[in-house]
This record gives sequence, structure tokens and C-alpha cells, in this order.
Amino acid sequence: QVQLVESGGGLVQAGESLRLSCAASGLTFSSYVMGWFRQAPGKERECVAAISWKGGRTYSAASVRGRFTISRDNAKNTVYLQMNSLKPEDTAVYYCAAAWSPTNTIPVVTTAYNYWGQGTQVTVSS
Repeated sequence: QVQLVESGGGLVQAGESLRLSCAASGLTFSSYVMGWFRQAPGKERECVAAISWKGGRTYSAASVRGRFTISRDNAKNTVYLQMNSLKPEDTAVYYCAAAWSPTNTIPVVTTAYNYWGQGTQVTVSS
């Protein structure tokens, strides 16, 4: 059974940092593209970052570029999202997801991802 378990969310003030972690089990972790998505109330779920099998290529949404960094440790079956200089508009539920991508291309649409974590709340106060 595939399981993605997120941790690290919380309540912080604007300008502060958080690091999210997602521990995966039940899949060959290094064979999946991993992504981080977020969804605020009333808004579409959006991809904020994604990373290729071994971490050689990454994607970052324009809204978080320069502030958020995605990384992975395949030996630990874990993907991370380092979030710096947080803004109130970053407030959302953050989800990790795994995509079966045989060519190692990085998808950014939700429908391309096969497995999802339960989400972790990030709240940034002004």
C-alpha cells in the first residue's frame, strides 16, 4: 500500500521559514517524480514545485521561485520543501504527490500524479 505522510506545517509570521517533509513507502521511490502542491480555500490546487527521479531537474512556480526549494533524499524515501520568506498568500494546505513518469519528465498538472499525501496546513500571518 502506497503511503505519503507529510509533516512540518504550522503557523508562522510573514518572513519566517518552514521545512515540509514527505515520507513515502510502498513504492519504488526513486522511480517517481515527486511534487508539492498547495490549495487555498476556494482556489484550484496548484503545483508549487516538483523534482525528477534523482533530483537533477526541478520545477518551481513563478509565485514561489527564489523562496521555495524542493529536494529529495532517495536513501530516506523523503522529499522536502524548504519555504523561506513566507507570505500570507502562501497560506494553504500543502500536499506531496508522486507521479509515474517513465521518461522522467516533470508534470505540473494534478491529473498526472498517481499518489497523494493527506496534506499539511501552512498558515502565514501578517
